[in-house]
Amino acid sequence: RDGMAETGGMGGNGRAPGRVRVAVLFGGQSDEHDVSLRSAQTVMGALDPDRYEVVPIGISREGQWLAGGDPLAQLAARSPLFALANGGASGAGTGEPDPAADAGAGPARSLALPSELGAGIDVVFPVLHGPLGEDGTLQGLLELSGLPYVGSGVLGSAVAMDKAMTKTILDQAGLPQGPWLLVQRKEWERDREGVAAWVARELGFPCFVKPANMGSSVGIAKAHDAAELADALAEAAHYDRRIVVEAGLDARELEVSVLGNDEPIASVAGEVVPSNEFYDYNAKYVDDRSALIVPAKVSADTVAFVQGLAIDAFRALDLAGLARVDFFLERDTDRIFVNEVNTLPGFTAISMYPRLWEASGVPMPELVDRLVGLALERHGDRRR
Repeated sequence: RDGMAETGGMGGNGRAPGRVRVAVLFGGQSDEHDVSLRSAQTVMGALDPDRYEVVPIGISREGQWLAGGDPLAQLAARSPLFALANGGASGAGTGEPDPAADAGAGPARSLALPSELGAGIDVVFPVLHGPLGEDGTLQGLLELSGLPYVGSGVLGSAVAMDKAMTKTILDQAGLPQGPWLLVQRKEWERDREGVAAWVARELGFPCFVKPANMGSSVGIAKAHDAAELADALAEAAHYDRRIVVEAGLDARELEVSVLGNDEPIASVAGEVVPSNEFYDYNAKYVDDRSALIVPAKVSADTVAFVQGLAIDAFRALDLAGLARVDFFLERDTDRIFVNEVNTLPGFTAISMYPRLWEASGVPMPELVDRLVGLALERHGDRRR
């Protein structure tokens, strides 16, 4: 609300004061498309209809922008994960909004960009996960369009999306991290045996192999030996030309949510106890058996330490609005390492980011309200 005052009440579009028009962007061309649909469903359901007019805008897997009608229902109809999450039907029995309920809305139409995106929109709420959504590309388009938007800017989004760049900057900032290596896809394809031997020598087994630019645990594998390492590198190379390999630590997984711009605050800490050997895609979104313990059962000193590290990481990467910072708490030593930073974390009803804020006294409707306000505040600050 303070942000709206700084930007002329309604984002400078000249309309009379009233409900804020929020364009919620979802879908996208990354392999996190399905998760994005579930996040968007939650965000749109949390925006107070008395204060916000939601304008849903979908992006298909092929890159087609859809507006008008019901783009969420249109994309959800082709999403196996969305159907699975909603009991095989659109929202039936889940207590969540039914994206296909408004049958009269009709099919969405293609959207010409960027002119139509900015028509009458006060602020954009991207709920796009992964490449071409949270990696700075979309943020650059919104900057060119002069639109306020939720989340980090071009620099922070791009750097935090790339796990290797994130680790490099956090290392420069003096934040603790576990051992890791960067493998270029061409380097591995040219000398597979040499790269495998290098990883085994430097990190040993088990180790984790990840595409540098991907989230939601897509393309991640745990390698226990050289054969599994080769398979894991091949899988990660399918998603990215840069591959991060991390030493396997015997550790608990903690997460902290961050909210704010120049003066960020941190939530309580939560712990992930994965149903599988690690918190992979199935454990996160499919089998629904992983335990999310909120708040985490750790000491007050540990909570304070990870909260401080989360804010340090947020500032080091020049982030804004929101982020979730993940940590490892090594079992034998109690050492804490920063694992990953996510600038547009999952926003599903069971996702850690909103759950941690709920436990910190910020329920979902207030959370999305604050995020919209932070977007407008940051837009006003940029315009200075």
